[in-house]
Amino acid sequence: MFSIGGFSKICQVSVKTLRHYDKIGLMRPKFTDPGTGYRYYSEEQLSGMLLIKRLKRYGFSLADIGPLLKETDERVLFLKLKQQKLALAERLSQTQEAIDELSRHLQDFERTGDVMSYQNNYVVTLEEREAVPILSVREKISVADYGGQYEKLFRRVIEEKLEADSQTLAIYHDEEFDQECSDVEIGLVMKRAEQSDRLLEGGLCATTVHHGRYSGLSDGYAAIVKWIQENGYRNVGAPYEFYRKTAFDKIPVEEWETKIYFPVEKAE
Repeated sequence: MFSIGGFSKICQVSVKTLRHYDKIGLMRPKFTDPGTGYRYYSEEQLSGMLLIKRLKRYGFSLADIGPLLKETDERVLFLKLKQQKLALAERLSQTQEAIDELSRHLQDFERTGDVMSYQNNYVVTLEEREAVPILSVREKISVADYGGQYEKLFRRVIEEKLEADSQTLAIYHDEEFDQECSDVEIGLVMKRAEQSDRLLEGGLCATTVHHGRYSGLSDGYAAIVKWIQENGYRNVGAPYEFYRKTAFDKIPVEEWETKIYFPVEKAE
């Protein structure tokens, strides 16, 4: 048996932490002296404590670790660990994305002396667009659900033997954007109007091109809104994006190309 101090030293976990684990029922001492209140741990508990430390390093919360320690089905444990690996990989990807963006921001800042200089990378123009036949699905969804919506559309193309163009798009119908739940229409451009669900109306649009990750699209949106206000126009319809070059083209992320459109008219 080990005293709480000895167990703490072997596992390299503070006595305060061990007392907390005892309090929440995560790791209780093997024996507690009723007279002194001293806590004692067994040799068999060493592996359990080391597993707790490892699971914490993997990013599991204490609330998650408790049920994992009690799980007896190895398949469930394997699945939980695999899911956490995917979550960590996604977090790593997002961190790397932020580092890359910060590096470009620092380069622009150093070159211009203006912390907001990156906003000058967008050229906004007016474009008269023709109506476009699209196959689409419109729902209240989160950004994470976009892929599933595209999968539905591509499945329709295959099952119904339709002729789709290579371009994909998203139309934002809400006045406000909520990453977790927005009224978004996901679409594919169709080669033949009779095979489409509807026509995306044409007309005058203020437009710009965004290069790179989708997390930076808001900079392009801000550039268009600023241009509209400064040039005497007003927005008259739902903005939309055409994804002209994407990861599916097997190109570096810096070469991804998204064209943003805001339907506009001259303000009176």
